[in-house]
Amino acid sequence: MLKMIASDLDGTLLQDGKRDLEPEMWELVHRLTQMGILFVAASGRQIPNLERLFAPVRGEIAYIAENGCLSQYKNKILHKDILPRELGQEIMHTIWNKDNAEILLSGERTCYIQPKSPAYYYHMVNVVKNHVTVVDDIFAVEEEYMKISVYDERGIAQSEDYWKETFGSKVTVVTSGNVWLDMTPVGANKGSAIKRLQRQLGIRPEECMAFGDHYNDVEMLQAVKYSYAMTNAQEGVRQICRYSAERVEPVLKKIIEKGEIGRAHV
Repeated sequence: MLKMIASDLDGTLLQDGKRDLEPEMWELVHRLTQMGILFVAASGRQIPNLERLFAPVRGEIAYIAENGCLSQYKNKILHKDILPRELGQEIMHTIWNKDNAEILLSGERTCYIQPKSPAYYYHMVNVVKNHVTVVDDIFAVEEEYMKISVYDERGIAQSEDYWKETFGSKVTVVTSGNVWLDMTPVGANKGSAIKRLQRQLGIRPEECMAFGDHYNDVEMLQAVKYSYAMTNAQEGVRQICRYSAERVEPVLKKIIEKGEIGRAHV
């Protein structure tokens, strides 16, 4: 019996540059809730951003935010992973000194930026639509560090290897979309967060489904029985999944209407 469905946002529920979810998602999530199936929004985004996206059903779902660093259910923070401050400062200084790289420092309810260019500020506020705190000195932020991200508008592939070589032995380094790379505490990822939810709610992996498209979804997809790669997913993601789908919504509809689990290759 299916009890939990987790989905990535960017590239999965939000495709082709879309900034808002399809309205049909509210009814689908509500129907799943009535069936006793918990929907989990799993993303590199922050909690306030996810709550805004899922506003009509925000109280019915669970959230895995900041690529697994923060989990929330029924308005309660279930866990929070923290980067050592000294290491975080080292990472941010390296980003600051590198051309074409912008810093995103994630706190619990806001993210901190010290933009090098107005375009980065515009992207965070008007495209990503995060709750943003602009600071004059990002190294003076007192809140604990959860996740530190690199934004490279040229495409993160330009510098991905550099960041992995520089910090891969100290933190988890993973790309999160085409222009983002996230650095989180070792062991913090969407998969570890899903496993924590499974333990806390008494749900087994074989009672779970997940959808993803990027390498920051891999651990989550491996933590469930019914793993779906989007047809636009990266090759390595498609290889580790049992199933594929062009979009999430038609699969959810089949689960609701026919109880067909893991057989909707749409």
